[in-house]
Amino acid sequence: MTAITLDPIGIIRSPYKEKFAVPRQPGLVTRARAHLDMLPPYNQPDAFRGLGEFSHLWLVFVFHQTREQGWKPTVRPPRLGGNERVGVFATRSTFRPNPLGLSVVSLEGMYQEGSKVWLELGGVDLVDGTPVVDIKPYIPWADAVPLAHGGFAPAAPEINMEVIFSPDAEQACALSPVPELKEFIAEVLVQDPRPAYKRGSLERQQYGVRLYHYNVKYEVTGRLTRVLAIEPDNEPSGTAGTSA
Repeated sequence: MTAITLDPIGIIRSPYKEKFAVPRQPGLVTRARAHLDMLPPYNQPDAFRGLGEFSHLWLVFVFHQTREQGWKPTVRPPRLGGNERVGVFATRSTFRPNPLGLSVVSLEGMYQEGSKVWLELGGVDLVDGTPVVDIKPYIPWADAVPLAHGGFAPAAPEINMEVIFSPDAEQACALSPVPELKEFIAEVLVQDPRPAYKRGSLERQQYGVRLYHYNVKYEVTGRLTRVLAIEPDNEPSGTAGTSA
């Protein structure tokens, strides 16, 4: 069979500027907003006729940061602590034979300005710059299977991390033009984006994550995350796909 070529139809513009801290599944960070900027010739308003009747969409996208690294027959899912190996087809790992991902997002709006067409999306788990190769409407009665089994991930991850903000971080959020910046950062960090093998550590550890145009510095001690500072980010935007 001959090779199949896929053309991006649009590019994601999201607050996640790097792979670290991207939610491991869509919908975990409800305040994660993104734009899908459509590329020509797919930026025709007629192509979206009727789409506004749906509340959610499926996005088919490319794990473009990891595509050159090829695929692996077994991987270590974070849900299993990052130690146990399972087959790649039993996971949503980025290291796949074809670097394609699937994500369900909420449709918050559709917009047009001249020749520019974009969709506003919610609950995204996609890093800034992710290429999208297809859009499909989410159909609840067909796509949701209430009695389905979730294998080694039977339920949403347990949330037992507390997130607090220093006075400086509180002030930075209050002065930011980004709506609900504090709530968004808290939603991201409460997921504990650290590598799985570090989650049981009681040692104080400091981290930084790039969200919107900020570098968010924080420290973790046990089950407490303290946001220390929120500073302007001068690094170029990352180009990674989500870390499913």
